[in-house]
Amino acid sequence: MAGTRRPGLTRQTLIDTAIALLPEVGLDGLTVRRLATELGVQSPALYWHVRTKQELLDGIADVIVQAPGMGPPRDGETWQDWLTRRARGYRAALLAHRDGARIVAGAQRLNPETVAMLDRELTGLVGRGFTPVLALHAITAMTNYVTGFVLREQADRALVAADSAPGLAALTQILDDGADAPLIAAIRDGGSPLGDTAFETGLRALITGIGAELNR
Repeated sequence: MAGTRRPGLTRQTLIDTAIALLPEVGLDGLTVRRLATELGVQSPALYWHVRTKQELLDGIADVIVQAPGMGPPRDGETWQDWLTRRARGYRAALLAHRDGARIVAGAQRLNPETVAMLDRELTGLVGRGFTPVLALHAITAMTNYVTGFVLREQADRALVAADSAPGLAALTQILDDGADAPLIAAIRDGGSPLGDTAFETGLRALITGIGAELNR
């Protein structure tokens, strides 16, 4: 039986409410029923605006990727500075939402505004000496790096919350070299595969690699 269209209920209202629910319920707990309860309607009323949960998640992904820091280079901005700024802005946008990286990684369809933004970004790189193909590859590589990095960051937070992350003593027992293992030394010296320092190191390596491709 079809639901009744509720006056004032829009697709954007559903997306905004779902985003507001994420800190409490996370991606796994974000159900159509939970969203309907939050809005004070029956679940069928939501299907006037989003046909599936995936369509709702795609809408959330659009909001995330259009966050401040995304979009084409500014006038006079080098491609290196722009890609660096974009990567940092994208990471911040993903981290601002519980399970943000999972939501964006699982997006199946982006809206026309997001597609147009990508095209403007490509145009910015082409205007700075990139071929269209290399521009697409560079943006894709940067996007995939940030998404994967934040996926691990957000998963690690969940492990820490559940007290499931292995401690230094446990790692020492696992590794053949014990306390002398390079991994143990790295951690003991403040190294980490996550966090700002690790992110910036990977970002610099990626920028260097893109520059090498551009100059081939």
